[in-house]
Amino acid sequence: MSSKVRLCAQRIAESGAPALSGLYDLSSMRLVRFAVTITRNQHDAEDAVQAALIRVATHVHLLLQSDQPWHYLLRMVRNEALVVLRKKKRWSLIDNLTDLVTRRTVDQLQQEDTFRQVWLALRTLPIEQREVVVLKIWEDLTFAQIAQLLDMPLATVASRYRYALSKLAGPLRSLFEETQSEEAKHGS
Repeated sequence: MSSKVRLCAQRIAESGAPALSGLYDLSSMRLVRFAVTITRNQHDAEDAVQAALIRVATHVHLLLQSDQPWHYLLRMVRNEALVVLRKKKRWSLIDNLTDLVTRRTVDQLQQEDTFRQVWLALRTLPIEQREVVVLKIWEDLTFAQIAQLLDMPLATVASRYRYALSKLAGPLRSLFEETQSEEAKHGS
């Protein structure tokens, strides 16, 4: 992923801000998913990603000079998400209103329910454990890469991951069992 991010950064350096769309297309979903682990809110996560991408557009040399541009971009998003958190006043009723007024198909609702259960379980974790889980599972980073990205010892990263998985085992066990039961019904 770092080589793709570096290529996008080179295009931005050559063509200016309009080339930012390539980086956005490549990384926005993954960056937002990571930012949500910190902000606990989709809109705030999107704001953090937007702020990071604006920073890339105005300081693309930071990304180009990095040994690991993808990791640097993740760190930028993390920093912006933390800024958003510091500034954010909690308006949970407004945050949930969008979910209440939109309509979706049954399959979409089931999938969203599963995602919601996973995210709710993740939210029970401390931020430090949550971000390690997302970086390890969804971003497929090694513990060494995560340690470098978060600027912490490798043993700390590994222990946070281990503690997080043990904490998630209980809340997600019923979800796993439901999934297995549904698959058995449809497979028969």
